[in-house]
Amino acid sequence: MAKSWGESPRNRYIPPRFDVTKDSLQMTDNDHANVEIRPPFLFLGALVIGCLLTLALPLGTRLASPNGLALTTGLVFMGIGLLLAVLAANRFRLAGTPVPVDRPVTALVTVGPYRFTRNPIYIGLILIYFGLSIVLTSFWMLVLLVPMLVILQRRVIEREEAYLETKFGEPYRKYKERVPRWL
Repeated sequence: MAKSWGESPRNRYIPPRFDVTKDSLQMTDNDHANVEIRPPFLFLGALVIGCLLTLALPLGTRLASPNGLALTTGLVFMGIGLLLAVLAANRFRLAGTPVPVDRPVTALVTVGPYRFTRNPIYIGLILIYFGLSIVLTSFWMLVLLVPMLVILQRRVIEREEAYLETKFGEPYRKYKERVPRWL
């Protein structure tokens, strides 16, 4: 006899909670996190603005002129960030749920890097951005990291969390209690 989702301790993914009403079973355009900005555009925008500011108002060395240590350090941060983001996105793929924030989530992923942080993809993107700022020798990119993180927190992550809590209910609240938002 097959076990249900709640019976197996090896359960890896939690399916969404459904209220059995006609309206709740229909797919709507509102079944997503409703974030104000898609995270790749936020990171790319900060990168472009940081590079433009570095060219217009240079502080320190010129753009993309790292010494050997800076180049190595930046590439290490970028590599770790890329690895983390790819591993985390792969967990979404294995669970059959999309990564883009404008699409409906179909499973709550709590394994892999999601055992340690609720936002491993964003941590990966932050590490890539930080590494790029070192490789590009851009003080302005580092300065823009702070407002970018505030926007990410308030305009993306808080909305995602509200969506996930609505979609998954108690399983998501328990996940939030045991796994930190960041590291």
